[in-house]
Amino acid sequence: MKAMILAAGGGTRLYPLTFTLPKPVVPIMNRPTMEHIIRHIKEHGFTNIMVNLHNLPEHIENYFKDGSEIGVNINYSHENEPLGTAGGVKYVEDFFDDTFMVIGGDDLHDINLSELVNFHKEKKALATIGLSYEKDVHQYGVVVVNEEGRIIEFQEKPSNEEAKSHWVNNGIYIFEPEILRHIPAGTFYDFGSQLFPRLKEQGAPFYGFKCKGYWKDIGNLVEYRNAHFDCLKGKVKVHFPGYELKKGVWLEEGVVMADDVEITPPVLIGKNCKLARGAKITGPVVMGKYNVLDEGVEIKHTVLWNFNHLKKDVKLLDCLMGSECIVEEGRVFERTVLGSGMKSIFEDYFRHPKMEDTGRLKI
Repeated sequence: MKAMILAAGGGTRLYPLTFTLPKPVVPIMNRPTMEHIIRHIKEHGFTNIMVNLHNLPEHIENYFKDGSEIGVNINYSHENEPLGTAGGVKYVEDFFDDTFMVIGGDDLHDINLSELVNFHKEKKALATIGLSYEKDVHQYGVVVVNEEGRIIEFQEKPSNEEAKSHWVNNGIYIFEPEILRHIPAGTFYDFGSQLFPRLKEQGAPFYGFKCKGYWKDIGNLVEYRNAHFDCLKGKVKVHFPGYELKKGVWLEEGVVMADDVEITPPVLIGKNCKLARGAKITGPVVMGKYNVLDEGVEIKHTVLWNFNHLKKDVKLLDCLMGSECIVEEGRVFERTVLGSGMKSIFEDYFRHPKMEDTGRLKI
């Protein structure tokens, strides 16, 4: 079966982590987010994949190439200007010749996609939206369905008191090729705000399926960090690298650490990291590759990427850190986001205009 992964977005809600890296390549458990998605959809028979690109496309193409290393076939669609979620699909309409799936490139889930496809076919639907249950819906598009699953109403980010449902659009769609006739060519066009309301008004065979399993939108910094912690705690079924040294402590190859390093699980430590005497890691913590922790460094409830050097007695508490950062001796950061390359922009970091709303994690 064929699928399209939407990967053209700017990832602005993950600034500063996405200043130099597109959101689909932002790592979860030391693998790009989109790799988790591809491996999951492959398990459900989606092996011929189209990926649309716009923001920093070379990072995605250089990593995934033609997809053969993962066992799939990947094609790419370059958008000079963003075409929207539906417009991007219309742009490559010749790719689709049968029932197909459209899925976001920046969500984490273990939903049974085969059940979603079967429901779509049983209903002889033109379009089916995957739905996930959320207790707090004020940041989501709420979908109301009748007993048969037919969509009868949408609510865009209602308050919890006003919400008529707790089932939200999870960004996984199953379509028949005929859907492409409903999307205008050569213009920006969106599924949620334009196509879906139109299908409902026209009375098209348009359904919502209540999916089981884990689903998280990792579009903001807090949810991005929490997605790692959910993986460590086994709340979502994903495969991540490394071997289990002891219960809840995973190490990748080449890790070197002093005998007195204190590790409280759950923790994943990436390849070739070096942990000096007196280092203390209190999980949940995910550490990328080639990180160097000098004596007395403490990391707690934190995600950090690759090639960082934390000098003596540095503390990172409830933080997010990108790659290639050098943190000088004795510095303490709490509930803070540190973007990549801090060795060159350290002094200007908190004055960056784009950091005004994202420099501190609100936890």
